[in-house]
Amino acid sequence: MKDLWEKENEIFAEGFESLCGVDEAGRGPLAGPVYAAAVILPRGLVIPGLDDSKKLTEKKREALFDQICEQALDYSIAFATVQEIEERNILGATMLAMNRAIAGLKTRPDLAIIDGNRNKGIETPSRCVVKGDACCADIAAASILAKVSRDRVMLQLAEQYPEYHFEQHKGYGTAQHYEALRQFGPSPVHRPSFLRKMH
Repeated sequence: MKDLWEKENEIFAEGFESLCGVDEAGRGPLAGPVYAAAVILPRGLVIPGLDDSKKLTEKKREALFDQICEQALDYSIAFATVQEIEERNILGATMLAMNRAIAGLKTRPDLAIIDGNRNKGIETPSRCVVKGDACCADIAAASILAKVSRDRVMLQLAEQYPEYHFEQHKGYGTAQHYEALRQFGPSPVHRPSFLRKMH
């Protein structure tokens, strides 16, 4: 069992008192908003099965979502709309969603640890952790909250726009999704800038 706190403990050892983990979900899909979550877990808390959301089944993520919300000291989930993605590009919209998630926390963390290698535009003191969702408990928890929240929204959009089958691919560019786009054209929740490359 890998220690998901090893990296965070190194950061705490530098003198930081509180950390929040931040991750996003939905940078790649052709449709729907981009989500972000910020989570502050009790230091050293072990949640069995906690891991990078991409490595977990949907059922497991759903179960962990409730556990994280119950056990976190604080958490916040936010998003940027399709319109904001179009106005700012996906990276700008992702940073906007992350800033909103961090701002939604009731307590201000000393440091936000961000999954990936980009934190330009984050308004709070922050640090990047590459593959953080696989090596930091706070980021792994944030990845699950962001992913589950976005998936739930895509299920709602699937009811509004059943012809695209969002419930199956969550807006990602699958063969089935491209076929529906060719047949029906884009919906109001598709990202026009993502469809320009479509053949």
